[in-house]
Amino acid sequence: MIVSKFKEVFFSLAPITLIVVILHFTITPLSTLLLGRFLIGALMILLGLTIFLFGIDLGLYPIGEYIGMRLTLGRKLSIFAVLAAFIGFFISVAEPDLHILARQASDVTSGLLNKNTMVFAVSAGLGIVVSLGLLRIVKSFSLKKFFFLSYLFILSLAIFTSNEFIALSFDASGATTGAMTVPFLLALSKSVSTQKGDDLQTQADSFGLVGIASAGAIMAVMMLYSLSGRPELAGTLPVAVTATDFWSPFKTSFIHSLSEIALAIGPILVIFLLFYWQGKGLTKSQLSRIGKGSIYIYLGLVIFMTGVNGGFLDISRMIGELISQYPPYYAVGVAFILGLFTVLAEPAVIVLSHQIEDVTGGSVSRVALLVFLSVGVGLSLALSIIRIQTPWLQLWHFLLPGYIFSIVIMRIVPDLFVGIAFDSGGVASGPMAATFILAFSQGVANGIPGADVLIDGFGIIAMVAMAPVIALQLLGLLYRKDVRRK
Repeated sequence: MIVSKFKEVFFSLAPITLIVVILHFTITPLSTLLLGRFLIGALMILLGLTIFLFGIDLGLYPIGEYIGMRLTLGRKLSIFAVLAAFIGFFISVAEPDLHILARQASDVTSGLLNKNTMVFAVSAGLGIVVSLGLLRIVKSFSLKKFFFLSYLFILSLAIFTSNEFIALSFDASGATTGAMTVPFLLALSKSVSTQKGDDLQTQADSFGLVGIASAGAIMAVMMLYSLSGRPELAGTLPVAVTATDFWSPFKTSFIHSLSEIALAIGPILVIFLLFYWQGKGLTKSQLSRIGKGSIYIYLGLVIFMTGVNGGFLDISRMIGELISQYPPYYAVGVAFILGLFTVLAEPAVIVLSHQIEDVTGGSVSRVALLVFLSVGVGLSLALSIIRIQTPWLQLWHFLLPGYIFSIVIMRIVPDLFVGIAFDSGGVASGPMAATFILAFSQGVANGIPGADVLIDGFGIIAMVAMAPVIALQLLGLLYRKDVRRK
């Protein structure tokens, strides 16, 4: 089993590594030190992601399903809602991707936007909306109506929100649904929907909760803007201090990851133990598997995040700055290629694609899903770079028509694909997007005269999150047409 995980991660990660090596030997030469760090980082990501995915199957899925099952047994809706909100909050507040984004926002604004304030605001919004999302499953409220009302509210808030906060809010929607949050929410929604006993409805309700959580993060940051007195933010890219010691970035990242990942896993385990203490219902063998899986998840994420932060961040920013000195189409082309392959190395994308194939019994092809996802993200990154290069283009010029189009076609897309599409928007923007892609866009923005690192450098995760929402609903229309033809 672990060998198959290794092969899967290897073939997902190899194209990104190859692209950077080709760029090094052609248009963006890097120092031997930076290239060496990148290759070591890639090796650590390969090892860490393999261990993490193995641990997900052993530990996090069973925990999510068990909590979902215990959550729905004989509880009043009010108690159910409160417990679900607390679960959503503590999962989000410990999400490593959210901390990465909040730290970058704090750095770029020189501390004007406090890291902890952003983390807690996003987590509060996500917790409330996850609670409503689970209540939606229990009460059989239409997922399409839920998304329609959510994004209508978001578009209303956006009218009174500044450009920089719009970028941060949509970026937060992707960053908060990362490597820890997505598998747990997928298992939780599947477990809660299973209690209803309707096989067809269960299949559709198994998806959508991740997309709902993403909407909650957007609302939270926009409301934070209004509640904090509509602050005006300015941003500059911090001067990169490149260490001359080869291993120091890895050591720093490793030490930081030890505590950060412990905080990510800790709340989930505490919640699980509280539910188990109240209701039991698991064998010693099942508990042993969950314990082993939790250890694998911890080790895998520590190694993965060490590789990402120690080996990828500086290289990506440097490539962005170097390529911005060439004609504009160079950066657009590289962004498209990076988007095609970077999304395939996202931990949550791999988890979701397997879950979709499993829940649908293979009727939704994993290969077709990944192709649509990959092309969609590639196009979104290319458009993002064009936005940075074009002074009059704003983020909302893409997001507004994109989400309006998504809401319009949602009426004729099968329910299952609506949930899958909005979930995919969250999972496509994980740690690889929050570090490698975001750093690349900031590097490009920093290298283009007149571009604003805060307004133009951020927002790329928002584009990454929107692309699958459109692409996979289009896949749903093709699927529907094929079923009718057959």
